[in-house]
Amino acid sequence: MATKTFLSGIFGRSPVRPLQQHMGKVVACVSELVDFFEGAIGNDWERAAKARERVTRLENEADAMKTDIRLHLPSTLFMPVARADILDLVTVQDKVANKAKDITGLMTGRRMQIPVPLGGAFLTFVNRAIDAAKQAETSVNELDELFEAGFRGAEVEAIESMIKELDRIEKDTDRIQIEIRAQLFTMEKDLPPVDVMFLYKIIDWIGDLADQSQRVGSRLHLLLAR
Repeated sequence: MATKTFLSGIFGRSPVRPLQQHMGKVVACVSELVDFFEGAIGNDWERAAKARERVTRLENEADAMKTDIRLHLPSTLFMPVARADILDLVTVQDKVANKAKDITGLMTGRRMQIPVPLGGAFLTFVNRAIDAAKQAETSVNELDELFEAGFRGAEVEAIESMIKELDRIEKDTDRIQIEIRAQLFTMEKDLPPVDVMFLYKIIDWIGDLADQSQRVGSRLHLLLAR
């Protein structure tokens, strides 16, 4: 035990577990978007408001975890990765939850109505964006194994495969986003122009959820490269 304590003092507290816990909180946050959109599409704003409250609470908790990581991240020379890389990774993770909060805030504030013909496509889009966040979490959860393997061997190949799958999911969300925008374009003349403008913004922000999740994978890729 004394040896373990001594080595912990040299190498510092591993940042891996806090990163994984933070990403888990982020995924819990964005997963609430399903309930939120089901409520909004069904014009059940009480249900949507409750989902919005959960999104806000979870985003705040993720933000507090991000701050804790920043405050307690060791600066020791013997950390297995650069301190700046860890700080960058937790920042990118946190932006996923931030975007979920932005989406629910705008839609709730304006009581935005999603055209009925687009309801199913929106839910598919949201679920696929959440898939990207979950895949990013799966990749982050491999970091401890990667550290133990010294960033070599089969663990590197495993995490690279996970990042490729994340890229594939993000491209899938791009495809769905293009399809929804095309459908909305055909409806523009029958909708209030301001509503159309904000619908396009929400479509873009849902796409940003997947983009930010992909950036988590990109940061992990940089860790492998270094």
